[in-house]
Amino acid sequence: MKRLLLFDTTLFSFAQHHWLTIAFLLGFVTDFLLLNRIDDTFDNSVLFFYVMLASVSLLLFYVGVSEKVSGTIGAFLRKGMPILMQYSFGGLLSGMLIFYGRSGDLFVNAPFLLLIIGVIIANELVKKRSNRLLYNLVVYFIGLLSYLVLIVPVMIGEMGDVIFVGSGVLALVCMYFLLKILGYIIPHYLVLEKRYIVFTIGSLYAFFNVLYFLNMIPPIPLSLTELSVYQEVERTATGGYRITKEHQPWWRGQFSVLPPVFHPSTAGVAYCFARVYAPTSLKTEIVHRWEYYNETEGWITRFTQPYTVSWENKNGYRGYTMTKNLVEGKWRCGVETVRGQVLGRMTFIVDSSTESTSLVTVVE
Repeated sequence: MKRLLLFDTTLFSFAQHHWLTIAFLLGFVTDFLLLNRIDDTFDNSVLFFYVMLASVSLLLFYVGVSEKVSGTIGAFLRKGMPILMQYSFGGLLSGMLIFYGRSGDLFVNAPFLLLIIGVIIANELVKKRSNRLLYNLVVYFIGLLSYLVLIVPVMIGEMGDVIFVGSGVLALVCMYFLLKILGYIIPHYLVLEKRYIVFTIGSLYAFFNVLYFLNMIPPIPLSLTELSVYQEVERTATGGYRITKEHQPWWRGQFSVLPPVFHPSTAGVAYCFARVYAPTSLKTEIVHRWEYYNETEGWITRFTQPYTVSWENKNGYRGYTMTKNLVEGKWRCGVETVRGQVLGRMTFIVDSSTESTSLVTVVE
């Protein structure tokens, strides 16, 4: 009984000292349970709820801190709003992590992943209330900018440089009005911190744009759900695909670090088959890039071929390209946007010395 009581006391003490981080992580858990598709009304409502909750709780917290209201209400705002704020921050950022994580590969997502980790660490390190204003505004802006960059192309039905920059400008406008309201709540302190706030928010906006134009931000809201290299792909009369593929051993499977070995047919042909999910309102072009690895020059592009991805298939738009005269060695097929943002790549080894004895044909 004493051990149980000691455990409960220790757990309560831990929660008391880390309740902001716990609320932050609860937002992550909520998203993993609820979010699925960016063009789904429910998912959009959840993300919009996080934005509104973050905005309202942030403002009300400083209403309590500035003692604009006193007594029980003021105490409730000072104690309760940080929990709601952290929950909304966690939910908004994890929602972005989910949707960004489905677009592009791990290396493309690395800057954003490091940003999330940095926020979690800062959440534990920033203890002083005076320091938390800048921290709260930074996290709010990161979440807001990531949200608008994701949702605006879905609403407009287009994506590109102008849409990305315009989404960022919209985030700055929203931030401006939030700071104007804060100016009425904590005018003197905001004047003292104004230079730091403007510099930090401006730097974050510039940083996101640099990542975008260096193609280091995933091509949201697109996502690659399938990428494979097959011996033959043929469109059927019913709109499906008849696929001839080679069975791979488990050590060269989907989750292996070893690339699969591809045995081309006698014609020396390979088909790159991809399924790209796009929101139902979006229409854009993607590119298949075929590359061959040269020991002295690295990856050499053999050819690229674009095709349109549209709202015609809610489960993902399927398409394929084909190359002939494969030479032995390392190859890869990549799926990109027209401006070079990578959705995914598949590397494989061409071995034409023997023919495959484990071909299977399926219809998708």
